[in-house]
Amino acid sequence: MFQGASALAMDAKGRLAVPTRHREVLQALCAGQLTITKHPDGCLVVFPRSVWEGFRERVAALPMSASGWKRVFLGNAMDVEIDGAARVLISPELRAAAGLQKDVILMGMGSHFELWDAAAYAAHEAQVMQSEMPDALKDFSF
Repeated sequence: MFQGASALAMDAKGRLAVPTRHREVLQALCAGQLTITKHPDGCLVVFPRSVWEGFRERVAALPMSASGWKRVFLGNAMDVEIDGAARVLISPELRAAAGLQKDVILMGMGSHFELWDAAAYAAHEAQVMQSEMPDALKDFSF
């Protein structure tokens, strides 16, 4: 179960270091093999390969009416591996799609991660915090 936010710096080649707290779990879960694709909110979604395979099957089974979203998720998916220096390379195409600059945020979202440009995430979170709470959360207690 991945959770929490990590502020990271991506180098000029598009590599970022996988936070230490996630490395061991990712090695055990998927031998460091990940799949990265676009997310509808404008960030990237990073899946351990085994989790991606289940997601990919669900997307592939969608009807033709969802063919555009199939292209977004499956057509943009890139397989990557954590290298010997514990880094992941984000392709130029995916970096451009998510507007990733040097400063990024890796958000643990349970079974996967979201990768955001730091400024874009701050703006997104501010917008969420200003919006009305959805009905599904109105009776939720902490």
